[in-house]
Amino acid sequence: MATKPPAGDPVQDAPEVTAPQHAAAGLPAVGHSLRIATRQMGVKRTALTLLKVNQKDGFDCPGCAWPEPDHRHRAEFCENGAKAVAEEATLRRVTPAFFARHPVSDLARRSGYWLGQQGRLTQPMYLAEGADHYEPVPWERAFEIVADELRALDSPDEALFYTSGRTSNEAAFLYQLFAREFGTNNLPDCSNMCHESSGSALTETLGVGKGSVLLEDLYRADLIIVAGQNPGTNHPRMLSALEKAKAGGARIVSVNPLPEAGLERFKNPQTPKGLAGGGTPLTDLFLQIRLGGDQALFRLLNRLLLEAEDRAPGTVLDTAFIDEHTHGYEEFAAAARAADWDETLRATGLDRRDIERLLAMVLQARSVVVCWAMGLTQHKHSVPTIREVVNFLLLRGNVGRPGAGVCPVRGHSNVQGDRTMGIFERPAAAFLDALEKEFGFAPPREHGYDVVRAIEAMRDGDAKVFFAMGGNFVSASPDTDVTEAAMRRARLTVHVSTKLNRSHVVTGARALILPTLGRTERDQQAGGEQFVTVEDSMGMVHASRGGLEPASPHLLSEPAIICRLARAVLGPDSVVPWEEFEADYDRVRDRIERVVPGFDDFNTRVRAPGGFALPHGPRDNRTFPTATGKANFTAAPVEYPEVPEGRLLLQTLRSHDQYNTTIYGLDDRYRGVKGGRRVVLLHPDDAAAHGLADGAYTDLVGEWADGVERRAEGFRVVHYPTPRGCAAAYYPETNVLVPLDHTADTSNTPASKSVVIRLEPAREA
Repeated sequence: MATKPPAGDPVQDAPEVTAPQHAAAGLPAVGHSLRIATRQMGVKRTALTLLKVNQKDGFDCPGCAWPEPDHRHRAEFCENGAKAVAEEATLRRVTPAFFARHPVSDLARRSGYWLGQQGRLTQPMYLAEGADHYEPVPWERAFEIVADELRALDSPDEALFYTSGRTSNEAAFLYQLFAREFGTNNLPDCSNMCHESSGSALTETLGVGKGSVLLEDLYRADLIIVAGQNPGTNHPRMLSALEKAKAGGARIVSVNPLPEAGLERFKNPQTPKGLAGGGTPLTDLFLQIRLGGDQALFRLLNRLLLEAEDRAPGTVLDTAFIDEHTHGYEEFAAAARAADWDETLRATGLDRRDIERLLAMVLQARSVVVCWAMGLTQHKHSVPTIREVVNFLLLRGNVGRPGAGVCPVRGHSNVQGDRTMGIFERPAAAFLDALEKEFGFAPPREHGYDVVRAIEAMRDGDAKVFFAMGGNFVSASPDTDVTEAAMRRARLTVHVSTKLNRSHVVTGARALILPTLGRTERDQQAGGEQFVTVEDSMGMVHASRGGLEPASPHLLSEPAIICRLARAVLGPDSVVPWEEFEADYDRVRDRIERVVPGFDDFNTRVRAPGGFALPHGPRDNRTFPTATGKANFTAAPVEYPEVPEGRLLLQTLRSHDQYNTTIYGLDDRYRGVKGGRRVVLLHPDDAAAHGLADGAYTDLVGEWADGVERRAEGFRVVHYPTPRGCAAAYYPETNVLVPLDHTADTSNTPASKSVVIRLEPAREA
């Protein structure tokens, strides 16, 4: 059922399919990395660039936020990191001549893969109202266009300032400073779509919305539970840490709807055993859980721990920790004791013996770390699920001591740092007080829009200017048709980008593309060569220094773009020294030090090799800055998705050749899918119940309370070992099926891991 794409754009709906693999990395990963890198960068540039990735004197990989060990390999990167670097340091260029050849109407028909493969943007480009071609525009004119639109708004709250997680700490701090001096807290960011549920749950229970472990804690753990996460594709360097933990005696439990090759066996490409041998088996127990069943699993596990304590008082729970450091235990315990075996087995799809095996492993372990990612955060009940994980750890004192704690694994390389720098639509009063004291203006106090509410505001005409610092907002957001229609209602859309993506072709009445430096490139300003800083997934802050010549002499750094925009919009009356900040990023870090807790002596400490760890009360000294002053047990009703007869529960996920919405290639090597993305993974029995043979084609039709039909057409059926009643397909192709108002309670994160669908015969191409 392959459909013919535009010229040069490969067919993506007729893949070859083989059996899924049972090991990750090894020689194939090395070979694939080098092929991609040399194709994009050439041999010499590949060697010079990759040897600087994640080095103490190099640049931070834009691929993910996994931390670096203190002692680093010369090749301190993974396959997907190499792809990310290659596409940024590519020799391919998108010049004004490209836009002259390709009208927006043509680009809008292209796949995200094709757009990304065209190369680096080289000049600011402007799409005038009614035009079908972007045209080059001087930087000064670009800033005037944005300034004119912003100053014409009836209220600053009619502007939206979106942030991607690749933005540096310095750029993020300047960006939120500009938005707030302009007069709005409309600072939606990619956290709203991924780990907002983690932040919400952890802030309430532990007082800090971040993970409580450092890399060394994984090495010292007795038991590591990896829930709702696929490190082999999304955070491949985590596999090295898990391998080291295994060598130290840790046992690993994987809780996931799909078996993932990386968690089965890891062939470390930096060791002879990994390159030539069988690698290291990682998972000791695989629990193939039904989508959305994690809260029920941890609730029952907590009941079983309470009962084990009843049978052997003083030997199971850490009662001293509970008495001294926690609040709400009695209410929690009453709810946990009510957990029901039959309901849990129905919610999880697990076998009773497997849960009992998990319990035995927990009882044998003194120190436990629980890691998770989007598989836990993108459900309606994600926040209570993560609270239940915290309950589980608190029961045995597994917070605030070596080898134990919570480990939400972030994706974007500085998404956590952006939040630390104030990219948040609901800022704390203390942060705003510090801004006001430091800069002498009164920042707005009314909460702004998150991602979902930003889309609603554009849809409803309440927001008219959309400015994105990086990212691919259109493809990353839920409810694709609604999101695209909302974007087209804006008066002006602006994207600060390194490469083309679909957000550049779904525009407001007018549009700007502002090209920026990448992590790999030298940043020369009036004050000399600059570096930036990032915060990894475990709260370590370190420097990042690019070494390549910029892809074009017309590029500006993100801090420079923000500072020049601020001067154009706010004029000479601004109380912020924007020109000084653009010239010397040390001056930005001086102000961060005075505004953001934990950044004392910032400029000195970040110049030390490896950087420094931010303070974390629960981890460092078991202090919990919550409303009660203690770690909070919680007791919420157990929830899990109920799916009507004849329907399936769909999760959206990445392919292996993908990072978020960036498509590096069209293969999902570990799942056995080659040369295409429009596939749906179905259990053979579910496929048979719908009359679908392996290789047949079907349309996925979303079902939601609003009665609106959401359809993703022409997906090849792949028989796959998923749980019964559950399906999986790649995003952004299936984001069209995620309703805008299908979100997690409290965090408002799109519930992309639990979408009710039905299967219908594929429409003819």
